[in-house]
Amino acid sequence: MTPPKVKFHIKCLSGPYSTHIFAGGSILSKRWVLTAAHCTIGQLTKLIRVVVGTNSLSKGGISYSVSRIIVHENYNSKVIKNDVSVIRTSKEIEFNERAQPIQLPGENTGAGANLLLTGWGRLSVIPPGTIPTKLQMINLTALSVESCQDRFSGINEVYSSQICSLTKSGEGACHGDSGGPLVEDGAVVGIVSWGMPCARGFPDVYSRVYYFKDWIQEKISEDSL
Repeated sequence: MTPPKVKFHIKCLSGPYSTHIFAGGSILSKRWVLTAAHCTIGQLTKLIRVVVGTNSLSKGGISYSVSRIIVHENYNSKVIKNDVSVIRTSKEIEFNERAQPIQLPGENTGAGANLLLTGWGRLSVIPPGTIPTKLQMINLTALSVESCQDRFSGINEVYSSQICSLTKSGEGACHGDSGGPLVEDGAVVGIVSWGMPCARGFPDVYSRVYYFKDWIQEKISEDSL
């Protein structure tokens, strides 16, 4: 399939001279971007750039500096829980046919849902793991929380505040996809959080956006701050 025009995916570049992606995200409004807490915890606003409106990792798009980072107050890095944060750009994002906000979900995502994951994560876990120059996309299927819990039994806890997806070994998220959007019917329903990279037959785990919808809406309403 041909990657769609970029309407919601972003690249956050670490450092003023960096050219590599360390996380992805989703445009929610002219000033706010949704991503994962583990991407932004401890980061300095002056060292982050948000790049929107391009399917290429190396060219195109518009870069924005960041004025604020809000990490979920109950983020727990040990069990990877409440892995959600929002980033405020220093100036308004210019919307065009290649840069548009994405909707938050109107309902919860159930098992068997058809999902779309996009990102610039590495193409394999084998060192050095090729970094793609073009935005990658993959169709996935949602698992039930119970099924995902069973698959990760004895490895890590899976919570109802998370969504899991799995198709087959060799297909899934990898390093660099963190924070990026999992989409269902045009709405961002998941934020890439953790897994057993890369695509080794275990589910990928995402923060469930519907669960955090109230928190997200509260934080991005603080536009005057």
